[in-house]
Amino acid sequence: MINALTAETLPEGLDALYIGGGFPETSVRELAANATFRASVREQAEQGLPVYAECGGLIFLGRGIVLDGKEYPLSGFFPITFGMSTKPQAHGYSIFIAEKENPFYPVGTRIKGHEFRYSTVDQWEGSSEELTLHMERGTGFMEKRDGLQKKNVLALYTHVLASGTPEWAAGLLRAAQTHKNKSP
Repeated sequence: MINALTAETLPEGLDALYIGGGFPETSVRELAANATFRASVREQAEQGLPVYAECGGLIFLGRGIVLDGKEYPLSGFFPITFGMSTKPQAHGYSIFIAEKENPFYPVGTRIKGHEFRYSTVDQWEGSSEELTLHMERGTGFMEKRDGLQKKNVLALYTHVLASGTPEWAAGLLRAAQTHKNKSP
């Protein structure tokens, strides 16, 4: 386990990284202060490290989050600024279908999960057509779509139940092995 609040950088030799959900807004000051760790995540993702990020992990990969009128910097891998609402923005079970090539799920894969978030997408210059996943059920990132993808990174609001989703584990291991085989 890596503690994003205290680790200076990602450990050397990682073959993949999973950034789970949570509530980054509760520790945003510490995350923002840990500039070397944020830069390390961004740099390794840019260099091709497979990263699977859910909800709070998606937020961490964004440019920043605005709380109480102040923007706190995050990793900056995706050009997104998040905000927070006092009401849930998504809450409940979800189902998505992988509609585009990505490092973790074959096209056509149907996955069940859940969403629970208060965060909002305040600024993003992309469009829903760029998102990899179609939401059959649930809210997703925007317009019934989820799954931001860049390089070997897939970041989504949906949380999957790993023990009930063999495609998730297989995809993460496949991406890690591919990355390991390419590394010097």
